[in-house]
This record gives sequence, C-alpha cells and structure tokens, in this order.
Amino acid sequence: MPKSGRTGGPQPPAAVSTADLRKSYGDNTVLDGIDLRIPAGSVFALLGPNGAGKTTTVQILSTLIAADGGQAQVAGHDVATSPDGVRAAIGVTGQFAALDDLLTAEENLLLMADLLRLGKREGRARARELLERFEIADAAHKRAATFSGGMRRRLDLAMTLVGDPQVIFLDEPTTGLDPRSRRTMWDTVRSLVAGGTTVFLTTQYLEEADQLADRIAVLDGGRIVADGTADELKAQIPGSHVRLRFTEPAEYERAADAFPGAARDDEDLALRVAGDGGLDALRALLDRLDAAGIQAADFSVHTPDLDDVFLALTGDGTRTDRANGPAANGGSPHLAATPHHIKETLR
Repeated sequence: MPKSGRTGGPQPPAAVSTADLRKSYGDNTVLDGIDLRIPAGSVFALLGPNGAGKTTTVQILSTLIAADGGQAQVAGHDVATSPDGVRAAIGVTGQFAALDDLLTAEENLLLMADLLRLGKREGRARARELLERFEIADAAHKRAATFSGGMRRRLDLAMTLVGDPQVIFLDEPTTGLDPRSRRTMWDTVRSLVAGGTTVFLTTQYLEEADQLADRIAVLDGGRIVADGTADELKAQIPGSHVRLRFTEPAEYERAADAFPGAARDDEDLALRVAGDGGLDALRALLDRLDAAGIQAADFSVHTPDLDDVFLALTGDGTRTDRANGPAANGGSPHLAATPHHIKETLR
C-alpha cells in the first residue's frame, strides 16, 4: 500500500513534472536531463549524495533560479512562462528555518499572512489554526529565538502553510532534529498528504524516505539513476544473506566445508550465506546445519535496505565487505538469535 494510504484507481494528475531539465554552472553540469512525474496528493523523495543537484532541482521548480534547458510544470503552471502561478501554488521550507527571531510565533505567522495579502481577519484566523495544528499555541506569544530546534521547524512549516499551498517543497526539513522531533515532522507530512497536498522531499535520511515516500528517485551525476517505490528499489540490489557466527574454530571450518560458496570472516569466525531471505530458505539452511551436526553460536538474517540502494546506485567509494557483522552490514537485520531458538519458532 502506498505510504499516503491511497488505493488503486485512475492515475491522479501530475502535480510536478519535468522533461530534460538541465542546469550548469560554467563547466560544472549539475542537472543533465531530469525527467520526473509526481502525482498529486503523494510524497516524492529525491535522494542523492552532497552536490548531486537536489537543492538545485528544488530551486528551479520553486522559480528561485532558471533552468538552462528542458521544461517543468508545477500545479499546472509552466515554471518558465508562468512563475507567478507557480509561486501562488507552492510553499517552500529550506534546510534552515526562515524565522524572524525578534518576533513571536504568532507575529511570524501574521507577517507571512501580510506578505500573502490576506485580510487581517483571515490572517489572524489562519495563524490561530496553524498554531493549534502544530501544537505551538502555548508558545504563540514567545519570541522565536527561545524555541527549540523542533519547535522552530514546526513554526517554519506552519509559515509555509499560511497560503494553503497545493505543493510543498521540503529541502532536508529534519536536518539537525532529534529523533522525537523528526518523527513529529513525519506525522505532520503524512497529515498534509492525507489532506491532498503534494510533498516534494529532499533528504539525507534514508529512513525518512523509506517511511514517507510513495516514490523515490536517486539523483547522481546530474541524472536520475533509479526511480520507484522503496520496495522496488530494494529489489534491484542483491545481498540478502544469513550470517552464521561460531565460537569454536573447528565448528567454523566444518560449516565452511558445508557451505563452500559462503563468504568467510576468519577473524570473527563468521560465514555469510547468500539467500533470498525467505522462510523456506531459512528452514533449509537450519536443516542443513542439523544434518551436518554443526552448532552455530548465533545468526542473523539481512536484506538490502535503502542504504544499500544508495551506495550501489551512487557509486560511493566507501563500500566495503559487509561480512563483519550487523554493525558493519549495510542490510537490515530482521532476525537475530540462536539457530535452535529460531528453528523451533519456525516450526
């Protein structure tokens, strides 16, 4: 099921679309032909290493800078020929909260209402609504300078919503937040999408994309190198395996003979046995250990996650052999216990 909870049916119209979008700075090509289609009422996440062009993409789509080539539409408006229409339909939250620290939370919201030319009564009503919605009503008359990082982020997003935008661009919105504040922001994003808003998210937190996004695109070298749901992207990356750990060298050597294709870690007395991560494969592996009379101290089952997708698709040079245990493994540990305990559970 999509993250936003939508079901099947006719495909919704595109809230954001690009075709062959290009941008360079001198000899440095930042975007080298970007094609995107983001359905209305969905969360789209754009991933990529530092300098990949994520912020540049947001800046073009929000009319802050011009593209060198290609086409882009946001909320039905052409970015190049109808920038005012785009601006009237969007909200943008950048990497750092754009607040006036000398003003109170309410005054920041009223300032935004004035900039959007809302009437005084409408502006005050909108400010009260957003203060309640983002659970900062108790701090409405406190200066923004006194707010915690999480409260500043909530107020910043509230200011983005004063104009009730159709499309919101969130450029790394949870950078620097603690885990509790980050999850609060996730809940806020989900509620926005449930109300029909489209969210374009850039993030360095792969778990964030996994939790929120209906579709994810990976940007590297100025190009989209992968596009799909989180599960579709994970399915492209091999690497499901079971890691068997032994305490006795003799047992370790016997297991290595029983699984000749397994990757060895002689220092930790561990084997990495490739598999599809399914229960049938796990049962077969445990039966094979039993039949050979081999006792493993413990094992864990790992499947590829978005970290693996990111590293594999962006050509990161930090990839290493991941046979060195859960802390070093790029996959997600789904099971970790003694073979006897897990086998009894599976039966």
